[in-house]
Amino acid sequence: MSTQWNDSQPIYWQLKERTIAMILDGTLDEGDALPSVRTVASELQLNPITVSKSYQALVDDGLVEKRRGLGMFVCDGARAKLVASERDKFLNEEWPATVNRIEQLGLDAEALLRKLADKN
Repeated sequence: MSTQWNDSQPIYWQLKERTIAMILDGTLDEGDALPSVRTVASELQLNPITVSKSYQALVDDGLVEKRRGLGMFVCDGARAKLVASERDKFLNEEWPATVNRIEQLGLDAEALLRKLADKN
């Protein structure tokens, strides 16, 4: 993980988002153990409380579970839950802004799709 942090969001939130990205891209699979709080804190030079807060936010979201004496693990169904949530966020927040930008620039949707097809 990169150790560059954005000043506009709390670090624990950014760490949570990075963990979510790792689940989405398959770096962390369902059932996989998350690195220990101490390991992450040491590697990223963070306060362990910050890492714990991030992990707790993942537990609160139902993406990670605590197993007493064993650590934190990615829950079954976490990736599907995240994909559904991210799709909803994209369609309801990001896509309308993208459509607005396309219209502002006077771009043609069909031409954009052709360009995408040519790229692939």
